[in-house]
Amino acid sequence: MRRPTDVRPDLPRGRPSASRAWVGVAVAVAFFLITSGRGVARFFTDYLWFKEVGYTSVWSGVLTAKLGLSVGFTLAFFVLLLVNLLIADRLAPTFRPMGTEDEVVARYQEAIGPHAGKVRLAVAALFALIAGTGAGSEWKSWLLFRNSVPFGRDDPLFGRDISFFVFRLPFLSYLVDWLFVAFVLVLVLTAVAHYLNGGIRLQSPLQRVTPQVKAHLSVLLGLVFLAKAAGYYVQRFELSFSTNGYVDGAGYTDVNARMPALQLLMLIMIAAFGLFIVNIWRRGWALPVVALLVWAVVALLAGVISPAFIQSVRVRPNENAREREFIERNIKATRAAMGIDAVENVPFEYDSQMTASDLEANATTVRNIRLWDPNTLKNTYQRLQELRPYYQFEDVDIDRYEIDGEVRSVVLSVRGLNPAEIPGDSWVNTHLQYTHGYGAVLSSANAIDGKGRPDLLVRDIPPEGLPELALDEPRVYFSEDLPGYAVVRTKQEEIDYQTATGETKTSTYPLGAAGVELSSAARRFAFFLRFADPNILLSSQLTDESRIIFKRDIAERVRAAAPFLSFDADPYPVVSNGDILWIQDAYTTTSRYPYGQRVDTSGLAAGADLRGQRFNYVRNSVKIVTNAFTGEMRFFLWQPDTDPIVRSYAKAFPDLFEPAAAMPAELRSHLRYPEDLFRVQATMFGEYHVTNPSTFYAETDDWDIAQDPGTGRVSDQLRTDETTATTSQGAPALVFNNRSLARIEPTYLLLKLPGDDSVSFVILQPFVPQSRGDRQINLTAFLAASSDPESYGRLRTFEMPRDEQIDGPLIVNNAIQSDPDISRELSLLDGRGSKALLGQVQVIPIENSLLYVRPLYVTSEQTDLPEVKRVIVVHEGRAVMRATLR
Repeated sequence: MRRPTDVRPDLPRGRPSASRAWVGVAVAVAFFLITSGRGVARFFTDYLWFKEVGYTSVWSGVLTAKLGLSVGFTLAFFVLLLVNLLIADRLAPTFRPMGTEDEVVARYQEAIGPHAGKVRLAVAALFALIAGTGAGSEWKSWLLFRNSVPFGRDDPLFGRDISFFVFRLPFLSYLVDWLFVAFVLVLVLTAVAHYLNGGIRLQSPLQRVTPQVKAHLSVLLGLVFLAKAAGYYVQRFELSFSTNGYVDGAGYTDVNARMPALQLLMLIMIAAFGLFIVNIWRRGWALPVVALLVWAVVALLAGVISPAFIQSVRVRPNENAREREFIERNIKATRAAMGIDAVENVPFEYDSQMTASDLEANATTVRNIRLWDPNTLKNTYQRLQELRPYYQFEDVDIDRYEIDGEVRSVVLSVRGLNPAEIPGDSWVNTHLQYTHGYGAVLSSANAIDGKGRPDLLVRDIPPEGLPELALDEPRVYFSEDLPGYAVVRTKQEEIDYQTATGETKTSTYPLGAAGVELSSAARRFAFFLRFADPNILLSSQLTDESRIIFKRDIAERVRAAAPFLSFDADPYPVVSNGDILWIQDAYTTTSRYPYGQRVDTSGLAAGADLRGQRFNYVRNSVKIVTNAFTGEMRFFLWQPDTDPIVRSYAKAFPDLFEPAAAMPAELRSHLRYPEDLFRVQATMFGEYHVTNPSTFYAETDDWDIAQDPGTGRVSDQLRTDETTATTSQGAPALVFNNRSLARIEPTYLLLKLPGDDSVSFVILQPFVPQSRGDRQINLTAFLAASSDPESYGRLRTFEMPRDEQIDGPLIVNNAIQSDPDISRELSLLDGRGSKALLGQVQVIPIENSLLYVRPLYVTSEQTDLPEVKRVIVVHEGRAVMRATLR
């Protein structure tokens, strides 16, 4: 028999032991970490990243907007539903005659009755979460709503400042739609509550709804109709973006049929609200039913049948006259919204006779004619300058630099890290040793050496070249297409490069340059969860000074810092004051510009931000500069006076942006007019250079971007399924029948445009007349945008004489292929183990004449090292191919 002291005393009933409580806590914590730990870790590490880059105000601003909307709409619905459920409980009858369905109600009241308050709270909370949390997705609309600024221009239909449509209408539309759905949901749930409380009897032979319940439901039904009336009111403004007419924007039928219908339906909804209120004191539901029938009939007749009838009978037979006013509105709005209303139209007084003196007067232009296509040069750089497999040239860009006192056109690329080719497969190699790329390659755009290879001005590792382009900091931690993370300042030194003698040069990343400190176990654990990599926790190579660098891809980096902007698909590097800097162009867009035409984005690259959007307004109002070594980002406001949207975001995030004046002059000299913006502007200008509504409707003067003859291997230049046309000289021209060809790429060129006194760095794209099957291939005009600091953004179109047939790029391509001497030599170069590659056709204006230049590359099929072997020049239908441009 045990002593009393050995006997465990009984615990109070219902109170678990301390050990069991701790086990329960541990299980709960483990479950939380497993189910939501990575989400919490991502949230925490994102905050650390924003803190590191100095933009916590953006992080908190976006988070506050999302949480504020979600919490606000959730609470609003919770209160609305809970109040109505409480009213339903208060209005429950104390006694009603028994019916066949009362057994179900009795069982419900027996089971739930003691917990009715908790059930109400649970139901209200559940549906509030469903109805309210999605509001956080409207954070952009809310920020613009709160920080709206005037456009200073009124829309032509309602006479309101355009800011109402861009900044206020999107959020108002969401709000009224949410209110309608919320009232409907509250009505349904309240009716169910009344049924379960006995206030509604569907099968009762006597009174099916008590007077108190009828009054309650009448008020809710009235609110549903009142919300619908607000929806019709807002919907009137949405007609400004209608796509029902000949062009986008409210057309004849919208203004004369749909708008009156919406106004009538709005009045009917208001009247229906009044009838539901009156119905509280009347027997039955006759008045509301009449209101519903009237609404249904009017919605069908006025909202559907009448617009269709007017469109068919009044508009379609006389569309050009009926829609003239609205086409004119669309033209003005589209030109303003796309920034093409300021395009200067310059008549190009074409002269077929180009003289030696013309060439001498344009010697700088001729010296800067580009012989290296970026896509082709990328392969050449890869073979000559990657030097190690773990480096890569992701892209090649065109720029201009002052060299030997003269501005010259150059091509350049950054030697970034290629994680897929890092030696070995160890965590140390991948994340601690091989952490960065090294240096850049820069060469003249128009020069070649004795072997036909690029004339390298910056080359090799360590970098060598011109003193004015020397790199003080060649290490590249941030570049294009660089995923994953690196950990710096560890016990393991980072590899820079191997010397010619086999010596490995290493370095340690300076303290405080970039990266989030891994100074605590909590931080390491958070990053372990984020990247699902236990080495971050377990590695003995890490110290308290170690820093983790992530978001190394420059595109991902700026998108994270400014998630409300869209970005150009082609960031480009600049060598400036010994550093490698990345410049990225950012856009503000909206689809809410009244009467603006939606943009055709088919000409953009597949991954371009703008390609995935539907918009009718765009501005390039932000230039971002990212340091390739430190990752520092600077967001410069660029011409904000022309863009109210960016001014609105600047109000919301004042700590993010810097004025354009703060950008160093050295960087301003390397800015480029962004390619994606130019593409969409050129595409839209092809149609919207026409300002006369009648001509616009007739489509007699529309332009298309000129057809692209294509680049690549000579033997792949297709000549099938073709019909015959003629050039301006009577030679046969290549036309592909009944299929649209790709459009020629815009080209960055350093040249002197007609009428200018000096060369400028421009982006240029030619036009041909719009036609079915691309049968029209003669040049009609070319559009040029300046990138020079003193004339940045100046858009000019040079229009060819209408009474002359001037060869376009496709005709020029045919002149090359049909020349027997050139054709024979191309056949010799393209075969026997070598490939002949045709470069891009470039349009070069020389005074009032046009010169077409096309480089020819030759490469071995084994090495794939393209070299310039020939240059083709075409003028007035005559093609000549020589070893050099000179």
